[in-house]
Amino acid sequence: MDFKKKVKNLPSTPGVYLMKNFSGDIIYVGKSKSLKNRVSSYFQNSRNHPPKVERLVKTIKDFDYILTDTEFEAFILECKLIKDIKPIYNKQMKTPSSYIYIGINTDEENTGIKIENNINEKNSSIYFGPYTNRNTVERAIKGIKEFCKIDCNSTSKKKAPCLNYSLGLCIGMCLGGTAAKEYDKIIDRIVELLNGTDMSILEEMKQKMQKTSENFDFEVAAKYRDYVIAIKTLISKEKVIEFTEDNKNIAVIEHLNNSNVKLFLIKGNKVLFNEKYKLDNLSMEQTQIQLKSNILNCFKDNELSLTIEIKKEDIDEAQIIYSYLKSNNCNYIIIPDEWLDSRNYDHIDQALLNLLSF
Repeated sequence: MDFKKKVKNLPSTPGVYLMKNFSGDIIYVGKSKSLKNRVSSYFQNSRNHPPKVERLVKTIKDFDYILTDTEFEAFILECKLIKDIKPIYNKQMKTPSSYIYIGINTDEENTGIKIENNINEKNSSIYFGPYTNRNTVERAIKGIKEFCKIDCNSTSKKKAPCLNYSLGLCIGMCLGGTAAKEYDKIIDRIVELLNGTDMSILEEMKQKMQKTSENFDFEVAAKYRDYVIAIKTLISKEKVIEFTEDNKNIAVIEHLNNSNVKLFLIKGNKVLFNEKYKLDNLSMEQTQIQLKSNILNCFKDNELSLTIEIKKEDIDEAQIIYSYLKSNNCNYIIIPDEWLDSRNYDHIDQALLNLLSF
């Protein structure tokens, strides 16, 4: 196949591309803001490709593509296709069942921080996640335990020091007494850290990173830099989950060009509605009326519960939506339930006017 000729005919618009092997099987799904630029990059400057991409390119015998109006839609469609098709060269989003949680057991007899595959509602653990990258979670937990000196490796119920106590990695929880009480306080701080309500541990780790760097101990400084990055990633993911579980009514208006806009209505991790409007054919007032009508019909009739719980299979869409809403290219409004009362429609009118005029 003459890839150059086929790529040349691709549009420079958002969409999803599907790479196929000689059997016609889809082996990779990707998305792009410009299909032409992205797909053409696979067949140029092969020496600059990482090994994974080199292997992929050698296997590609054909490709298909699906156009979307926006990059956001391309992200959502890519996620859905990867989960449905499970292409061999896609790793992320393919197996959400492997996503993990951090479990902090608050039982006095069995406190600890562990990586869990599932939430166990029968125990007294506090759970964070789900998280998509096990390596990041492991690095963050290792850093927290090391910095807080709670990396106890005692397997005995006897009040005896563990090996890590002698190495300065354990404050002596294994000995009981005041160290056990101090450990409980540290666990409370860790819970608040992962909740994003108390960042003092993270700030102290940054200070240690800076101090070791100033002392030319660059190996330790680099180690703490990696710990800090991993912890920030976990906190960022918790913000995504918290925002999504609030289950707000969200209306997004994206300006496609001077004459077209697209409305997205989102709740939780679901895009409930999307439609394109040609402004040339409608007055501003007519556009507002149509937009408001769709907003009311969608959110008034929606039966999603007031609160939701983000599970493993939900986190990818939640992350895509959250990142989109927080990007510089997105203009959205949160519509409180009270605005859906006919006495408060003027709030929706004003908010829509602001978005359309942006």
